Amino acid sequence: MIEVNKFISEAENLAPTLLNIHHGFNFRDLGGYTNQDGQRIKSHRLIRSGKLDLLSDRDVQFLTDYGVKYDVDFRSPDEQKEAPDRVPVGASYHFLPVFPVDETKVTKTWEEEQREFAKDARGGYKNMIRTYAEMVLLPDAQKSYRQFFDLLLSNDGDKSSLLFHCSAGKDRTGMGAVYLLSALDVDPQIIRSDYITTNEFIQYPLHQQLDAIRANGGNQNTQQSIRDLWTVKEDYLDSALSTISAHYGSMHRYLEQALQLSANQVADLKQLYLAE
Repeated sequence: MIEVNKFISEAENLAPTLLNIHHGFNFRDLGGYTNQDGQRIKSHRLIRSGKLDLLSDRDVQFLTDYGVKYDVDFRSPDEQKEAPDRVPVGASYHFLPVFPVDETKVTKTWEEEQREFAKDARGGYKNMIRTYAEMVLLPDAQKSYRQFFDLLLSNDGDKSSLLFHCSAGKDRTGMGAVYLLSALDVDPQIIRSDYITTNEFIQYPLHQQLDAIRANGGNQNTQQSIRDLWTVKEDYLDSALSTISAHYGSMHRYLEQALQLSANQVADLKQLYLAE
């Protein structure tokens, strides 16, 4: 397997900026990646993140000052109702649920997790493999990601940022980033690295979940499933990519056929988000 970090270093690509958010996690500006034509993604234009409900007043002001004009929420209706976003001042809110319920399971209570995973240490892992395939094929998911691209195409302000998120900012958001970076012609190994980098920024909520499970008597099987649910793995991404390959032949054809992204729209995206 290619060493992704080594590849990135040799390509001299800038790492995305981790934003200075105090009461949230995994807030990253995607500016700095270069595509295969040597064009660089502009800063202050594309932000991926975890949920926004815990933001302090200071955090909301930070995002407002940063230029966030679009808040795109991929969570399920129940997740959104339980923990509504604190939307930056002046930003428009767009609710685009990828799933009708939280298939990633990151919002389950510890009781629900214990019941579901106590007998199978691989339960969480298998759930995520299945979930990633569903994100590719389910009509609701395709519709939400298509609407995501519509918003991306309307974000034409020079320093106008579009922020997209789910609960942890890793799965539904991760695939949104995969589709977006693919459309911008970023190298697949850089896209993979961006996806895996999430694990560096979700350690705190992961350990919170594990502590709660242990405190309530969760066994080793449940704890392993929680680790698998709360991290990203190359196997998960490969589940999505192999599903795309099997059903559409390539990422390009998936974007064109499933997400209805035309060649002209791809060119417009590059014009909006890339600099020489």
